[in-house]
Amino acid sequence: MPDTVLDISGLDSFYGDFQALYGVSMRIEKGEVIAVIGANGAGKTTLMRSVTGLLSNKPDMIRYGGQPIGHWRADQVAAAGIAMVPEGRQLFPSLSVEENLVIGGQMKRTGPWSLPAVYELFPVLKERRDQASTSLSGGQQQMVAIGRALMANPDLLLFDEISLGLAPIIIKSIYEALPGIIGSGMSAVVVEQDIVKAVAVSDRVYCLQEGRVSLEGRSGEISRDAISKAYFGIG
Repeated sequence: MPDTVLDISGLDSFYGDFQALYGVSMRIEKGEVIAVIGANGAGKTTLMRSVTGLLSNKPDMIRYGGQPIGHWRADQVAAAGIAMVPEGRQLFPSLSVEENLVIGGQMKRTGPWSLPAVYELFPVLKERRDQASTSLSGGQQQMVAIGRALMANPDLLLFDEISLGLAPIIIKSIYEALPGIIGSGMSAVVVEQDIVKAVAVSDRVYCLQEGRVSLEGRSGEISRDAISKAYFGIG
């Protein structure tokens, strides 16, 4: 795969007649972690839905490994190596923890992630593997959602609002696990409202404001003042 894993160019996304994204451009390099920040309604989830094929776009607006995929279906995108941890976790309530995890491996992609590897990352899931997934705490359900995505052995992993609705101590534990998740050469996009967490974990940051990129730069080089202005549309 080329060094540029994902190349988004001039992306316009629509829900019917409503336009949610306006000319969004960004790139993700191999092994890189990108943070996408922005307030509610900024277009973050629309961006994730576009990349994963849940919203159809013009082919050349999204390129993955150099190949145009903007028009691909969600199953085609997943088979090519893009997985998402969705907002709200979206587990299968009638299935056990382990059954939810196994579903993530249906594409049969090879790689470092398997049930034993996920259980090593999140030992509590092994202890509760036979329980109904929705009987777990919110934080544990988020671990299942992450584990399910890892079971697909993706080259690019998208986290949509990874800390939404979770207690601070759980958010801390999940972010502490991220280096072990991404350290195998995987690329990742972390969509967050928590600016501090997003900047700390990422190599570069994109800020969305009303469907447009309002700021882009290396995480260690952008000032908090610049981020705040881009986030809230000040100036």
